[in-house]
Amino acid sequence: MSSLYNNAPHGGHLINRIATAAEKQEFLDQADKLPRITIDDRAASDLAMIAIGGFSPLIGFMAQSDYETVVTDMRLANGTPWSIPVTLSVTEDEAEPLKEGGWIRLDDSTGRFIGILELTQKYRYSKAHEAENVYGTDETKHPGVKVIYDQGPINLAGPVWLLERDPHPLFPAYQIDPAASRQMFADRGWKTVVGFQTRNPIHRAHEYIQKCALETVDGLFLHPLVGATKSDDIPADVRMRCYEIMMERYFPKDRVILAINPSAMRYAGPREAIFHALVRKNYGCTHFIVGRDHAGVGDYYGTYDAQHIFDEFEPGELGIMPMKFEHAFYCTRTEQMATTKTSPSKPEERVHLSGTKVREMLRRGELPPAQFSRPEVAQELAKAMQAQAAK
Repeated sequence: MSSLYNNAPHGGHLINRIATAAEKQEFLDQADKLPRITIDDRAASDLAMIAIGGFSPLIGFMAQSDYETVVTDMRLANGTPWSIPVTLSVTEDEAEPLKEGGWIRLDDSTGRFIGILELTQKYRYSKAHEAENVYGTDETKHPGVKVIYDQGPINLAGPVWLLERDPHPLFPAYQIDPAASRQMFADRGWKTVVGFQTRNPIHRAHEYIQKCALETVDGLFLHPLVGATKSDDIPADVRMRCYEIMMERYFPKDRVILAINPSAMRYAGPREAIFHALVRKNYGCTHFIVGRDHAGVGDYYGTYDAQHIFDEFEPGELGIMPMKFEHAFYCTRTEQMATTKTSPSKPEERVHLSGTKVREMLRRGELPPAQFSRPEVAQELAKAMQAQAAK
């Protein structure tokens, strides 16, 4: 295996912060006496990702030293590559009574007790500095920046415990956590595995680059994100049905595993491409697909900035190999999927549609051409879009 990648979790070992039976009982016994914070859906998904090892080597929400070096240098304080801050922000009123060194009860948005934070530090941070460094802009119309400006001005740091790992409410069969995915890869004898991240429904261009990647490795880990996304993104249950259709009809079942990524989207473009790669490394992937405008939004990032950012790290430093793909399209001249690297076509001989145009077609009940989307997938999307429009 090349020295540029390996199968070890980021930082060397897989973190597990799910409470043991004894710890859980101790936390429950103290629950009514502890100060409590209600956390939003993104923080709850971050808590879960820390606990299952998806964010290894993090064991909790970031201390100031890690936060500052991640924001400025894309590294933890010890030099380990990491590109996105993972923090728990609160208001001044929430932070004021909390004592460093004590336990804090973490409740989800429904008021359910889901975790514990051992508070080691409270610190202020610059929202503008984080926005400009992580997202490349301080415009609040950027959905990631808006989250920063809407949240409190004080970060709480310290190790966390997840009270228990509940089955996913929508996709329990596809909840495959890092320890389990690693075992599945080993059981299948896969030495090299390529991960694919998406928040969008699968189309022919996705299928093309996934299968190109699959030609060179042992297995493909399809890992759609089902955490919090923008309100105008296609709902997770619709996207998952599309993947189920593809798994049933168009992929070799013995070489592909479909699982959910419970993280929330940041829409941080290049920075999030690194973050997504490291998360898939923790799930056991050795390779990661980076396509056009990975994790982008609007016009904030260049078409291939998310590929170029990998060059800012030394070869092998990330421990996972990016597989970089150009914008794919259907070529009417060669009558197959292609990119500019493989097709001699002129622009007018290429079939590729914007997401906005496809959504407009689907709302009208029109199906995109078969060269853009498998017809069964298009029908599923049209049904969902029309149902949404009817509400």
